[in-house]
Amino acid sequence: MPTAGIAATEGEDGHGKLIRAGFLRQAQSGIFQMLPLGLRVQQKVERLLDKRMQSIGASRLSLSTFSTEELWQKSNRLHKVAPELFRLQDRKNTRLLLSPTHEEEMTALVASTVHSYKDLPVRLYQTTRKYRDEMRPRHGLLRSREFVMNDLYTFDLCQEAAIDTYHHISAVYSAFFADLKLPVLVAEANAGHMGGNYSHEFHLSHSVGSDVVAVCRVCGHAVAYEGAAAAAQQQGDEGQDGQAKGQDGQAKGQDDQAKGQDDQAKCRQCKTGSLRLERGLELAHTFYLGTRYSEPLDLCVPVASGPDSPIHMGCYGIGVSRLIGAVAELKADHRGLHWPRLMAPFEVAMVPSSPQVPPEMLSLYDALAAQGLDVVLDDRDKRFGWKMRDADLAGYPVVVVLGQAWRDDSMCEVQCSSLGINQTVASQALPAFVGKVISSL
Repeated sequence: MPTAGIAATEGEDGHGKLIRAGFLRQAQSGIFQMLPLGLRVQQKVERLLDKRMQSIGASRLSLSTFSTEELWQKSNRLHKVAPELFRLQDRKNTRLLLSPTHEEEMTALVASTVHSYKDLPVRLYQTTRKYRDEMRPRHGLLRSREFVMNDLYTFDLCQEAAIDTYHHISAVYSAFFADLKLPVLVAEANAGHMGGNYSHEFHLSHSVGSDVVAVCRVCGHAVAYEGAAAAAQQQGDEGQDGQAKGQDGQAKGQDDQAKGQDDQAKCRQCKTGSLRLERGLELAHTFYLGTRYSEPLDLCVPVASGPDSPIHMGCYGIGVSRLIGAVAELKADHRGLHWPRLMAPFEVAMVPSSPQVPPEMLSLYDALAAQGLDVVLDDRDKRFGWKMRDADLAGYPVVVVLGQAWRDDSMCEVQCSSLGINQTVASQALPAFVGKVISSL
């Protein structure tokens, strides 16, 4: 855990704390190396996603990082995203690209393996690295050139079944964020270059966000600003360009431009409420694609009567590395990071006041681990005060202090900043007490 040697800066953001706490290091602009603590957080997010994906019968696979320009030309998407692609050519002059997303490859794969409507529905997902040549990478993991993403693809015989699937998976996404106790805004959105005609974004409200979300003050219905602008134009409001993505300055311009209209425009859901604007960090996106990819890539199945029918698709993505950066921004304070329990690199950190680790301390560690707790014992040869500050910086949900009271009377100090707990507990009662605290988080 390389946490020494990096000084805090004035106005340090969550990304700066991730660097200083030893979660990651920057290799070059927009590219980061995950260190052991950061990788533990990433793996915990992935395991939670695996659990949610398996609950809907999805099977995990892993597609190649490479795709071909030929395939993207068939889907008519290459020219739309060309500036953001990392492109290369092999010795046989095959033009390749590093996949920023996998709709084309997944569609081609299913087209080669599914030959009957009896094989449907199909649910496939992966958690992999993806690549986008951002013109101006910034905010650490929030806008990087290499990122980790969980993407799910669904295949149904007809539109009705695909829409039912869409609503089901949208609910699973909401449950995933509820697992992490993150207050996401679910906003109607524009499908953009992905295609399709039904889409939602999942946002964390935060000032560093580059997106703008319009939220009804009455019913809470939310619309990503492209959709909000379109709705306002339908009501006769003029002058909105409807561009919610892009550079920070553009998002700021949207704020200023729309503030004069948010009290005039009415919610298209309840028809009465006025709208408030919030800056958002997009964490996930869901799309009903229909036959946008299945038709050009020939993903069809024979049906009982009539010609072969193109399969109806949905795609769904959660930015895993982006989520880590967003939580760091949302929950950090002047002392350090504050992870949701299910994301924390360790649930419990034991911090002794001396570097010596007697057998009694190891027995206490084993007793906590036997409770099913994820525990780390800080046995580094550092000053006690330094280790306590480091534990605060890393954001462990519970810190167990083993100081003079433990050496004299086997009494431990339990700290949990999220619950405001700072309590002295006897060693024999520690596992049950800490287990109860953790279960409350």
